[in-house]
Amino acid sequence: MISVYEPTKSLASFHIAGFGHHEGFKVFSELKVGTKVEMRHESGNPYDPQAIAIYYGETKIGYVPKDHNSEFYTYLYYGYEDMYETFICMVNDDAYPERQFRVVVTLKDARN
Repeated sequence: MISVYEPTKSLASFHIAGFGHHEGFKVFSELKVGTKVEMRHESGNPYDPQAIAIYYGETKIGYVPKDHNSEFYTYLYYGYEDMYETFICMVNDDAYPERQFRVVVTLKDARN
């Protein structure tokens, strides 16, 4: 059987920025590899107009690092948040808070 080439759906992977400064401690024990999280454009952020926050449910756990947020800003700004899926892909609870969680952003497969 010949397998068909399938390009990766993974668009980016990064550590969650600012984890130690937000509400992540409230949901820390629930964040496991494979846990789905959500990216949301944070309009009105006084430090970065392109800021993309990362949420677990209604709990803000940090941000997409500034060097990655422009990749997603325009799409999220115009309402295309449904094209992405974002998951925890690494957990290291012994690391410094900024390095405890890594996420992967994938493109949803809309083929049916």
